[in-house]
Amino acid sequence: MKDKIKINPDKPRSNCAIFGIFNHPQAAVITYYGLHSQQHRGQEASGICSCEYLPEQKKYRFNIHKGHGIALEVFSKRNILTEQLKGTIAIGHNRYSTTGGSDSRVNIQPFSVNFSGGHLALSHNGNFTNTRQLRSQLQREGTIFQTSTDSEILLHLIARSKERDITDKIMEACSQIKGAYSIVLMTDERLYAIRDPYAIRPLSMAKLGKSFVFASETCAFDIINAEYIRDLAAGEIVMIDSEAVNNGSEKSFFIEKSGETRHCIFEYIYFSRPDSMIFENTVDKVRRKLGKNLAIEKPSPSAKKEDKKVVIISVPDSSNTATLGYVTETIKSNPYVKLELGLIRSHYVGRTFIQPGQDNREIKVKAKFNTVKSVLKNRIVVIVDDSIVRGTTAKLLVKLVKEASPKEIHLRITSPPIISPCYYGMDFPSKDELIANQCENDLEKIRQYLDVDSVEYLSIDKLHESVPQRINSHGEKIGYCDACFSGQYPVEIEEINKDEFEE
Repeated sequence: MKDKIKINPDKPRSNCAIFGIFNHPQAAVITYYGLHSQQHRGQEASGICSCEYLPEQKKYRFNIHKGHGIALEVFSKRNILTEQLKGTIAIGHNRYSTTGGSDSRVNIQPFSVNFSGGHLALSHNGNFTNTRQLRSQLQREGTIFQTSTDSEILLHLIARSKERDITDKIMEACSQIKGAYSIVLMTDERLYAIRDPYAIRPLSMAKLGKSFVFASETCAFDIINAEYIRDLAAGEIVMIDSEAVNNGSEKSFFIEKSGETRHCIFEYIYFSRPDSMIFENTVDKVRRKLGKNLAIEKPSPSAKKEDKKVVIISVPDSSNTATLGYVTETIKSNPYVKLELGLIRSHYVGRTFIQPGQDNREIKVKAKFNTVKSVLKNRIVVIVDDSIVRGTTAKLLVKLVKEASPKEIHLRITSPPIISPCYYGMDFPSKDELIANQCENDLEKIRQYLDVDSVEYLSIDKLHESVPQRINSHGEKIGYCDACFSGQYPVEIEEINKDEFEE
């Protein structure tokens, strides 16, 4: 049998990536590059929808192409972008499923519908937390759903709105949904970007000449040479049309303004690329501070000049930057520790053959990582990682490092223990599957399970000390959602099974 290897099978799954562009002759091509640069946020499926004006028929046409796999695979035929997806407006989506089955093609975004007001297409990152209530309500009113995702709900709410103007329809629909979301929504002549009232999920805006661009992460702007302008405010709806292009400025509306944000703190810890700006701050800078504070709070074992046996290594790639911060702080008081490249990651892991009787997860770990044995042998090894979820992969990674014959292994984690699942667009295991809960939040039990000499986590206090605390450019006090570490959810949740609506 063949088994597809996930990017990291024991990490929270990245939510999704969205991208939108208005007023560009090669809108689909630009969108492809935007999705390619945000591939880390979702690898299950990719899709693009473009809006093309047909002058002879004096009407608009939506063109769409989507499929399972990464963007490079889905858009491998060049003519898809240049011939099939014509138009000057486009939106795109990289998917990792959080609600709705991952193996169903109908759940791949963008979603597109026709209604009395014309065409409508949507790409959504995050989760609506009142999905069951809204879906049941719409079904009672006669709505027929084509997918099992929460994203489709918004399309139906817009289409069924009694408001006359499309902007008013969107605002009315958004006022009914709760949760964490960033959305790009395309009509025949407009592009909308929408952010939830707590700004939990990231969404930024840029300019490319006279084109307006929106993306989950700013690394999508770098690849196309777009100029980052700003993040959307909490509860903001930005509308772009031909008038906005001519005036050079967007139009803004607000669903609601809470006055205080609740940014997803895990974006800084793990999800986002270190070269991105998230929540108006560089991820690299924050991640280094996480490492520095971890070194202050949970230091490395001491090293002596005569033996130099303590080496610090990262688990590539997500903990690379934090490890630099950890080492920078450590050598101030412990100058004989060394930063080493102890784990080599393969970036070409796609599919591998699993022989009968083999441990699938162990083969996946070994296919992804290999050790530099000469660096680790007879050394005291400190492994810096960003998080532990189930602990199964961490345990196998430790086993792999042990094969290199180190003297000791110490694990340092740049986040607190994960004790609660996320309902805002990240895919965590159930509460009972989390290692912290299985081990009753007892470090000694976790240490024994992972088979290391010590394991230490960053505290919640030091975590919050590591992330920016100020008033943002919109005058909003910056706050964070840390529900996965604290169990405190800022937005009311509706606990549903991820596959509840599957046939």
